Amino acid sequence: MTALSEKRSQQRSQQQSQQQSEQQPGHLNASARAGSSPGRTDAAGGSDRSAAEAAAATGPDGTAPGPEAPVLSVRDLRITDRAGDREIVHGVGFELTPGKAVGIVGESGSGKTLTCRAALGILPPHVEVSGGSVHIAGTDIADLTPRQWTALRGSTVSAVFQDPASYLNPSIRVGAQIAEVVRVKTGRGRREARRRGLDLLRAVHLRDPELVYSQYPFELSGGMLQRVLIAAAIAAGPRVLIADEATTALDVTVQAEILDLLADLREQTGLALVVVSHDLAVIAQVCDEVLVMRQGEVVEHGPTAQVLHDPRHEYTRLLVAEHEQYGLDRFRAPEEETR
Repeated sequence: MTALSEKRSQQRSQQQSQQQSEQQPGHLNASARAGSSPGRTDAAGGSDRSAAEAAAATGPDGTAPGPEAPVLSVRDLRITDRAGDREIVHGVGFELTPGKAVGIVGESGSGKTLTCRAALGILPPHVEVSGGSVHIAGTDIADLTPRQWTALRGSTVSAVFQDPASYLNPSIRVGAQIAEVVRVKTGRGRREARRRGLDLLRAVHLRDPELVYSQYPFELSGGMLQRVLIAAAIAAGPRVLIADEATTALDVTVQAEILDLLADLREQTGLALVVVSHDLAVIAQVCDEVLVMRQGEVVEHGPTAQVLHDPRHEYTRLLVAEHEQYGLDRFRAPEEETR
């Protein structure tokens, strides 16, 4: 593992220890998540980057801040498969504020990806939102036209998925593909778009960005391709990034580096993250909160440290037990040492 990954791992261990000593049952860490709502089932607040929204969050006298607005709010989301005439996601809800990370974990077919695809407006043709609501930066997505969706994706909410090669054109150099996103979403000229593309490749910690910019997807490794895809996803400065199984196909070392990269982007830019995985250890490394899904419903929801150290649902306990052998025990160690 790289020195950056080792350093990040030590920081995580210290943070988990501090969080566990400060938390009370059923409450978020007061120092790490100031302003959050208590409880195992509610997501919480943060700080918004928009000056207009910040002003709206203040009291009538302009001095007393009110509740801070989420950049992504999912409320009692229900998804139905019309082909089979059955509901497949049952009442999922969470809120995400700037700089925070929510994880969604569960086995294949649990509804993780459908929940995210609903938030992105890209559900399959026979699948539709049948109840609840999704708001992105205060906008109800149910009211969006196709043109408004096009404007929203990439600039406000973006996503990276498993198998990055399938989302890149194999016949076009990766730099040109990133520059095209910059030009379309920000209106920059060719020269400025190229400069921005190189800056993005540096931001995702790719060595020799000039060389990578001129290469084709088949010339890059899986980890490099995922970094390129992340660079394209953040090209227009989105406020929310959905990472759906973004590290599943990568080896352990590269996976750790990608997770470190996501954490760095979150800390440096205030990017809000939704991290989807079947691996609870991945969620533990990045996320403030976690939703555990099974058969289309949330069986447990709360601060990651609490869910990890004190799982209440039988399925969550099973996930924790099965992942201990893959290194999850190092996140549990701080609590166990204090007993």
